[in-house]
Amino acid sequence: MTSPALQTALAYHRAWTGKDLDTAVAYLADDVVCDAPAGRLEGVAAYREFLAPFAERFLIRAEMIAAFGDDTTALLMYDAETVPAESAPAAECVTVRDGRIVYNRFVFDRTPFDEFRRRQAPVRP
Repeated sequence: MTSPALQTALAYHRAWTGKDLDTAVAYLADDVVCDAPAGRLEGVAAYREFLAPFAERFLIRAEMIAAFGDDTTALLMYDAETVPAESAPAAECVTVRDGRIVYNRFVFDRTPFDEFRRRQAPVRP
């Protein structure tokens, strides 16, 4: 049996990994806060701006490794196959209130993405 927070987190995850950002952001509170490797994001518009390029341009697929939750907190760990990296493990620990994610601690290794950007940069003489 899944917990309320886990149900919300999984539905959100299925939506954004399925490239359905409208449905994904419907699971976010208007004043959602996300702490990610790039820094703190506040509000649903900033969160969507952060998530959209990754979901729409880089993500090929995501495979769930583990998912746990209780009434208010859920933890998802998954491996994302992306354009720059065959394996980009990530974890999201979310707090859910009234069926919406109010906080997300999003952790992933930025190294493959930094290397990809370096390879894409023009070579200077």
